[in-house]
Amino acid sequence: MNGLHGIIFSYEKEPGLRELVEHRMPASIPFGGRYRIIDFMLSNMHDAGITDVGIVLHGNYQSLLDHVGNGKTWDMSRKYGGLKMLPPFASAGSRYQSEEFHGKMEALAGVRSYLEEIRQDYVVLTDSDIIINIRLADVYEAHIASGADITCVCTEKYDQTEDATFFCLGEGGRVVKTLCNPKKPEGYHCLEIYVLSKELLLRLVDECAAEEKFSFRRDVLNGMADRLDIRGYVWDGPAAQIRTLKEYFDKSMRMLDPAVYRAVSDTGHPIRAKEDDEAPTYIAPESRCVNSLIADGCTIEGTVENSILFPGVHVEKGASVKNCVLFKNSRVEENASVSYIIADKYVRIRRGGTLTGHENYPMAISKHTVI
Repeated sequence: MNGLHGIIFSYEKEPGLRELVEHRMPASIPFGGRYRIIDFMLSNMHDAGITDVGIVLHGNYQSLLDHVGNGKTWDMSRKYGGLKMLPPFASAGSRYQSEEFHGKMEALAGVRSYLEEIRQDYVVLTDSDIIINIRLADVYEAHIASGADITCVCTEKYDQTEDATFFCLGEGGRVVKTLCNPKKPEGYHCLEIYVLSKELLLRLVDECAAEEKFSFRRDVLNGMADRLDIRGYVWDGPAAQIRTLKEYFDKSMRMLDPAVYRAVSDTGHPIRAKEDDEAPTYIAPESRCVNSLIADGCTIEGTVENSILFPGVHVEKGASVKNCVLFKNSRVEENASVSYIIADKYVRIRRGGTLTGHENYPMAISKHTVI
């Protein structure tokens, strides 16, 4: 889409994800047997015809760089424009160099020179930890038709209220009240997807920088509500933001429902993921697989039930895997038993061992751990 530019914020801010973000940012956490979380938003932008995207980085982003590469998977490897990585806090002596991420407006001020060079008239700002399959072209068209200053994607369906924003909508979808981190949620849950003009974005960045304001939600959506026309775009499809380990586990388990899987991963505009080039999965004749997502490259010789296995997982003879999420190249050795476990890459569960979490408190195992 020639009129729309994408900016994705990817940063470390989720201590609730614990072991899953020891070696990566939330954006690059594996999800659904074959994806990384950022694949969803990049695919939404690709589907909308957006070719120019900037990813604002802060924190341990090496894993994200390895995954995204030059953006070829999403047709964003371009001679002009394309996918750009933006680390606004990295340059020595920068005014914005800090170990702490204070807010989107601070990050945007750190890449202001990039914003000035945007070729499109409108910008879509999104977080990177949103699992959603939405037609951004429809959001853009609704924004233009309404004449709003800012359009915010929101939903009535929510089960996550921590670090969340809620809107109360009036006539024509206008936001009449913004609630940041309320004790009692009301209205529509904000999905952290915003459309606004490049011109307005630059003005807001300059004003917030001059007054040392950092937060887009608090200082713009809430603080400037009296002088900006802010509208809500209500999304009625599935959506999730991953902020805690239990949320990750619950949202992963929902992917075992075929209807949810289809709605999230392929609704006529599929989610694109980096190719893994694995061999087909081998499932031994004496093994048992029930209600599970199993990626290519796995070897199944034991029992797998209600679980999600990423490429290269090996479940040896006599081993049992139930209600688990096993990342790439994990191994459950002979006669071992695991349940309610999230195992990071290259985890090895030794022969004959038993490891059990709980559906309300799944156990996460760090990368390269041998138990």
